[in-house]
Amino acid sequence: MELKPIAEFKTCCAGPKAISSVEAAAARSIKVSEVAIFIVVLAAWWLVYQSLLPVARYLTYDLIGLSQGSHLAAAVEFFIYDTPKVLMLLTIVVFGVGIINSFFTPERTRRILAGKKESVGNILAAFLGVATPFCSCSAIPLFIGFVKAGIPLGVTLSFLISAPMVNEVAIVLLYGLLGWQVAAIYMGTGLAIAMVAGWVIGRLKMERHIEDWVTEIRAVGAQVESGPQTLRDRVRYGLDAVKDIVGKVWKWIVLGIAVGAFIHGYVPENFLASIMGKDAWWSVPIAVLIGIPMYSNAAGMIPVVQALIGKGAALGTVLAFMMSVIALSLPEIIILRKVLKMRLIATFVGVVGMGILIVGYLFNVII
Repeated sequence: MELKPIAEFKTCCAGPKAISSVEAAAARSIKVSEVAIFIVVLAAWWLVYQSLLPVARYLTYDLIGLSQGSHLAAAVEFFIYDTPKVLMLLTIVVFGVGIINSFFTPERTRRILAGKKESVGNILAAFLGVATPFCSCSAIPLFIGFVKAGIPLGVTLSFLISAPMVNEVAIVLLYGLLGWQVAAIYMGTGLAIAMVAGWVIGRLKMERHIEDWVTEIRAVGAQVESGPQTLRDRVRYGLDAVKDIVGKVWKWIVLGIAVGAFIHGYVPENFLASIMGKDAWWSVPIAVLIGIPMYSNAAGMIPVVQALIGKGAALGTVLAFMMSVIALSLPEIIILRKVLKMRLIATFVGVVGMGILIVGYLFNVII
């Protein structure tokens, strides 16, 4: 009779319950260690974040030796303080949002929206736009996918308006820099514009103004995109999101902070209040017209918004400017032209632009 090795004998005799208990214990130990590492990293992040202001003041006034109260000192302190602050906030937010986004592949998003009543679909699409990582560069493939899935045009446009405009990263950055009230106003008004604009365009029945090659695409069997399944996969997805998104937008953010630092240090408060204040009735449409040709993402606009509000610009005017840059940027309009005819493009710009104007005037009146 052949004798089995002791290790194999122990394994055989231990039975499946013993094996599963060993594996479960190993899994628990891995999870505990991962949680411990996460807590240590988070604590280190918080300590560094809390020390940014005193470090910025030390570098500005003690190390560099700038005179407190000067324009240059104000601009330099703003830049040294806000650059790591915004990038640190962006990193941790993108990581968290990346994990959330791992649950929302494009195919899953289409399945959620397909078959819903149009009014319900507009609301659901607007909220899904906040939770999904799609920007203007994703407009064409998303639009085609939604058309193939039979999702109404108005619902599709609610999603395409909300996804870039109500940016989850911008919400958290606004909360961290300007408080929860401004963040809530930005999110609430952005969602309202996406819902109402999509509903209005849906009522106009403009499906015939979609480019013919899009409507002629025959629906094929939907290929289900399998997203990450395990917790470790989702964490890796979040880290990949940080690498991808932060790697792409950090230059825009630093540029935005530099512009904000210049405004903070050199632009007189009375000057901005006169051209972007509540009393200048023409400031809101001018801000929208200026914002449309520009291109930036929401994260890059936040430092500029912070500096403008700090210098006396009216909140409604600044929100209108920010929303026009993000939701009505010329690059997005050019991209959408490949799938929409000019009349529908004009309607889209007109309805969204009107919503942004209403938001600007409304909050200039009530705040």
